[in-house]
Amino acid sequence: MSLRCGIVGLPNVGKSTLFNALSDAGADAANFPFCTIDPNVGVVPVPDERLDVLYDIVESKQKIPTSVEFVDIAGLVKGASEGKGKGNAFLSHIREVDLIVHVVRCFDDENVIHVEGDVNPKRDIHIIEDELILKDLESVEKRLSNLQKDAKSGDKKIIQQLETVKRLKEHLETGNAARTFEADEEEQKAYHDLFLLSDKPVLYACNVSEDELDSGNDWVEEVKEIAAKFGDEVVTFCAKIEEEIAELDEDEKQAFLEELGVESAGLERLIRAAYKELGLITYFTAGPKEVRAWTIKKGTKAPQAAGVIHSDFERGFIRAETVSYETYKELGSEKAVKDAGKMRQEGKDYIVQDGDVMLFRFNV
Repeated sequence: MSLRCGIVGLPNVGKSTLFNALSDAGADAANFPFCTIDPNVGVVPVPDERLDVLYDIVESKQKIPTSVEFVDIAGLVKGASEGKGKGNAFLSHIREVDLIVHVVRCFDDENVIHVEGDVNPKRDIHIIEDELILKDLESVEKRLSNLQKDAKSGDKKIIQQLETVKRLKEHLETGNAARTFEADEEEQKAYHDLFLLSDKPVLYACNVSEDELDSGNDWVEEVKEIAAKFGDEVVTFCAKIEEEIAELDEDEKQAFLEELGVESAGLERLIRAAYKELGLITYFTAGPKEVRAWTIKKGTKAPQAAGVIHSDFERGFIRAETVSYETYKELGSEKAVKDAGKMRQEGKDYIVQDGDVMLFRFNV
């Protein structure tokens, strides 16, 4: 499965600078609003030390990491839902992502313009959220109008959907995001196909100054308070430093990070947080031709995990030969794993665990 993250926020909060560092795609970054109009897209390999270790153990011909797609969406402004600042086009790009990475400015710099005049993360977050909610209201009102016409037929199912959408409209009108709307699986069918913007999970990325990367600041704490209400993840980064890190080789990068007092680059922390937010895990396949990482949802059973590789694997699934990464690493080879009796034979009901090394057996 492919993970697609949309980077959003007000203009000049560091979105494109972060995107450049993440994807090395050369997106424009300038000190004026709407520098980005069409979304820039970068596919980033997911750093995973476990894949490197397996590659060395197996001595495979190639190593294929899983990847994350980052979409740099232009800065939104107050009134975007009404088309201000090319808002309608920008909002439509958000509809296509799995996760919103909301970049929030948590640094003060008189040389970098703030469209609202000063640094205020709480206000900035609400501006973006309000615009998403207002855009969702447009979609919900259209759906409500159509259901009201259809409900005249007396169809009980349509009448139930109408009641659900009415409640949803009231929920949005009071300034609440769609993701906090309480509805069971059946009720969600009334609006699920609208792909509501405020229904998407959010990861907050706080852009701080270089000297506050390790310690954070009061603005970061404000963001954490807001995120805690929704159970969202928060990552602190410095866009300027991320740009510098992107230009270093692996040894230089590690030395630089140690000097800064942080364990990993913002890219790695962002991806880990994104996986956690979306409930994703990684399993591996390892053989002489390639070692490869695969992304699946937590709770996925073995046949469906096999289907991520190829639909034939899921249809003809027989069993999965499985060992944990830690055991594979400890014993040092597939032969040693088998000799030690640690290779498990798992069936259709096996729930794949993060770090499993798997070989699928199937009928064509």
